[in-house]
Amino acid sequence: MNIVRRFTRFVTGSLALVLHGPATYWTWVLFLVALIVSGAMAYARQATTGLIVTSMRDQVSWGFYIGNFTFLVGVAAAAVVLVIPAYVYDWKPLREIVIYGELLAVSAIIMCMLFVLVDIGRPDRLWHLIPPLGTLNFPSSILAWDMIVLNLYFVVNLVVVTHILYRAFNGRPYAKRLVVPLVLLSIPMAVGIHTVTAFLYNGLAARPYWNSSILAPQFLASAFCSGPAILLIVLQLLRRFTRFELQEQAIWKIAELMAYAMFLNLFLHGAEAFKEYYSATEHLLYTRYWYSGLGAHRTLVPYAWSAVGLNMLAFGLFIVPAARRYWVTLTLGCLATYAGCYIEKGMGLIIPGLTPDTLGEIYVYFPSTAELRVAAGVFALGFLVFTLMLKVAVPITLGEFVGDRAPGGKGAATAPSR
Repeated sequence: MNIVRRFTRFVTGSLALVLHGPATYWTWVLFLVALIVSGAMAYARQATTGLIVTSMRDQVSWGFYIGNFTFLVGVAAAAVVLVIPAYVYDWKPLREIVIYGELLAVSAIIMCMLFVLVDIGRPDRLWHLIPPLGTLNFPSSILAWDMIVLNLYFVVNLVVVTHILYRAFNGRPYAKRLVVPLVLLSIPMAVGIHTVTAFLYNGLAARPYWNSSILAPQFLASAFCSGPAILLIVLQLLRRFTRFELQEQAIWKIAELMAYAMFLNLFLHGAEAFKEYYSATEHLLYTRYWYSGLGAHRTLVPYAWSAVGLNMLAFGLFIVPAARRYWVTLTLGCLATYAGCYIEKGMGLIIPGLTPDTLGEIYVYFPSTAELRVAAGVFALGFLVFTLMLKVAVPITLGEFVGDRAPGGKGAATAPSR
């Protein structure tokens, strides 16, 4: 009964905590809720009318939704950048912030699943994937592998985060025999979720732009840049608006690791571009459409070189120690990393892979208003989940939100008054 009582205090106290906050907090929450409502209304129209309300057609059957899904899988996988130094090499300055990487992974996986859901024309048929009601077609289907690894990675991160926060809430250290194996297990799982996602693309032999053996390493390299970029911005906001303290060495180390990952990302993209342009086969059409356009069709060219420029800018800022230790250039590098990786994982991956189509037709795709509204709603829901989890996690880690500090104690859970 004591366990039930403590967990009930934890849940009710957390609920009370997220329902209290300053005006800035409620402004942010209401803004996200407005985007969620707008996205839900757009998706309701899509669900009743069909995918015709999107800009996807037979020529470009994957679009904005799947591009965001691919990018967010990388964000979720990026927690491994914190886990390896903290737990494998026992670097304690990063131990303090691993939990925030896990929270980011949980919210990113939620957004990934939602983007897959909204991309399905008949979501009412999802039950076909649930054994024994339907057939998952495992292990033959790569989609089945992707579904399994994403859900397992979500469960692992959710269990770790909940256990650590619950034990800290009760003034107890987390159980190492539970947390450490799960955290170490999350390393190959993080690599696995993005590798399997890459296999979804390069397993399609009829799509030469994706049919590359280095696509999986490319995905991982960009993932280890974009995820930490978001986390560094969040950590700086926490330091600005809360009593959260973080050793400078931890931020500098993350930025340094991002520099190495960005170099690998640029190198792999350069190697792939060299192979395509030097061999100059008929498969060069897809790379040319991205970097230089085909005839009058140059819609994507500004995005292509913007992504290259942003990624090079981020690498230049992070590789210089003085630049990554100054908060202005650090933030600029994070924003450039996020934008560059987002462009190359969206427009730079999906559209050139499908354009020209198998008949040589060029269909100029750009997301419709419905797609933009639905995507904004999904991102808003993910940000809202992340915000609410931070609203609970930060006070617990700071010791401002605590329950019983000893077994059998009678103290009630307390939350900060602000």
